[in-house]
Amino acid sequence: MNQYKFHDITEKIIGASMKVHATMGNGFQEVIYQRALEIDLQECGLKFRREFSMPIYYKGRNIGERRVDFFVEDKIMVELKAIIQLEKVHLAQGKNYLEAYNMQVGLLINFGSQSLQFKRLENQKFVEIPLPLNP
Repeated sequence: MNQYKFHDITEKIIGASMKVHATMGNGFQEVIYQRALEIDLQECGLKFRREFSMPIYYKGRNIGERRVDFFVEDKIMVELKAIIQLEKVHLAQGKNYLEAYNMQVGLLINFGSQSLQFKRLENQKFVEIPLPLNP
């Protein structure tokens, strides 16, 4: 049994990304991989929003917004790259986004290398915000 949070969903996302990379290889712009991944995520039956504008929080307050490449099943942030190699700065950026969005889990996926690269990101500072009760 896998103990990672949302493992079943992240496994499907990574599998779909592998299909895209196996078919297209590397060398395209990020938006091309984004469009191809959209097709495979649909085929996996996952619910998602592409180029989804998400709020950014600082000390529990909404201070703006930024678009995430994919927001899957209302749980997982997916950031795509099309670069030669993922660097520490990209991982730090992904973790910062998770914290700013107050999301638990994210994936950083790079289509630009010869082999697909992906990193699972977890927000150690995640705070569950209770939903307001309906009157």
